[in-house]
Amino acid sequence: MIEALGRASGKVILLGEHAVVYGAPALAAGIERGARARATRAPGGARASALRLGDREHGAAPAEGDVARAFAALLEALPGAGPVRVEAESDLPPGGGLGSSAALGVAIARAVAALARAQAEAGAPGAFTAAAEVAAAAAWERVFHGNPSGIDTAAAARGGCFRFTRAHGATPLAPRDDLWLCVGSTGVPSSTRSMVELVAKLFERKPTLAETSIAGIAALVENAALAIEAGDAIGLGRLMDLNQMLLAGMFVSTEAIETLCRLAREAGALGAKLTGAGGGGSVIALLAPPPPGGAAATPNGAAGRVLAAWRDAGYSGFVTRVKAGAATAAPEEQA
Repeated sequence: MIEALGRASGKVILLGEHAVVYGAPALAAGIERGARARATRAPGGARASALRLGDREHGAAPAEGDVARAFAALLEALPGAGPVRVEAESDLPPGGGLGSSAALGVAIARAVAALARAQAEAGAPGAFTAAAEVAAAAAWERVFHGNPSGIDTAAAARGGCFRFTRAHGATPLAPRDDLWLCVGSTGVPSSTRSMVELVAKLFERKPTLAETSIAGIAALVENAALAIEAGDAIGLGRLMDLNQMLLAGMFVSTEAIETLCRLAREAGALGAKLTGAGGGGSVIALLAPPPPGGAAATPNGAAGRVLAAWRDAGYSGFVTRVKAGAATAAPEEQA
């Protein structure tokens, strides 16, 4: 039996969330946690595709719910790929602001497309490009988020660090040094769609706030890109703190987010902010890089202090790394 595997990265937005919806740039990066999928042909005689996600199985019928509608939209964007059976799993909490749905969409699309290519090599019709995989994952994302910016799908597909605008998509950004982050969870799921709508209503009522917030965040993003390329971790941390202040002024921060940020800074983080839509979800805290000569080591002391401070306050978190150098896409795998 031919089977194919796909994987994809989760993501953090380093700076620029919400402003990116209005055409401003944002900086994002794939993280080491993500999603995996395995695709096989549906059993003999089966005419319908199926997706097993965790302990639940979904068809590709729109009437069965959002996951089924998203799976149907993904398969529709890969015509001729079905019927398939897909098993998928994610290391990322749904609603955590870490791109869980996009990572699943990209992993599933890659597995289905890789299966079609394997079958084409075996004499069956069907082959899909990497661009077709991303388009299929974007169709999946639209079911959950309406009109997403595309930044989550870009991060899931390419990994690494990049600058993103809605007009021009992703442009690779090469960090001089590894970026070490603690990622903390508020424990409260966040809805990207509802938070984007909240900001849209706020900006409609207060156009001056919209103009100054978007311009301010855009300036922070451009300076942060320079800091990342120059290896200026202290400068990057300060810019993250300023971005958090602007996001709080847009009413997308919460008491839990502010607490996580404060605890991280008090424990030695260089900067901290929400990542994603806000209203819950996750926080990122930038750690000082390991000392020279310890390139293979993690900043265990700083990370341990931040995670301990969060744990003592009832929050959970983990450490992740954005590797130095240009972005590289996570390839699909075939077994």
